[in-house]
Amino acid sequence: PPFKDVPTDEWYAEAVSYAWGHNLMQGMTEDSFQPDGITTRAQLVTILHRLDGKPEAAKAISFSDVKDGDWYKPQIDWASANGIVNGSEGKFNPNGTLTRQDFAAILYRYAKYKGYDTSKLASLDEFSDADQISKYAVEPMQWACAMELITGSDGKLDPNGFAIRAQTATILMRFCETVQNAE
Repeated sequence: PPFKDVPTDEWYAEAVSYAWGHNLMQGMTEDSFQPDGITTRAQLVTILHRLDGKPEAAKAISFSDVKDGDWYKPQIDWASANGIVNGSEGKFNPNGTLTRQDFAAILYRYAKYKGYDTSKLASLDEFSDADQISKYAVEPMQWACAMELITGSDGKLDPNGFAIRAQTATILMRFCETVQNAE
């Protein structure tokens, strides 16, 4: 990739190259990936829309904070029409930062939508912060850990922490290689 801020010896270099090379993620500028930048909810939905071949949306949930003309509206329409995103209280919060548990939940719903096997679940007992996972995200986090998409760090999952772009690229590469390619 043509990114000056992705040294080839960084832990995320291979994943960024994969995500960029498969047209899943782009740079934030022509020569900057911003690996430590925060992934937004709209960005993840856009990535999954690309992964699915950019299909048209059927009837979608209408979110009050997603308007006609917004760059992410077609992608969010597609995701909501297929049960990949639900939003909360009539809003999607497209520019909101993506938490790790939201990432797991959206990716889990995408896998279900695609018909991929989501039955493998891991115990989260080894993680000291497992009790901080919201109820809606427990099963998706169990699945993401079982598939080794999310591995945690220092015995924690940090479910309410934000997913940085380097982590997003890494999880996407793992998903494509272990879940998508297994089907």
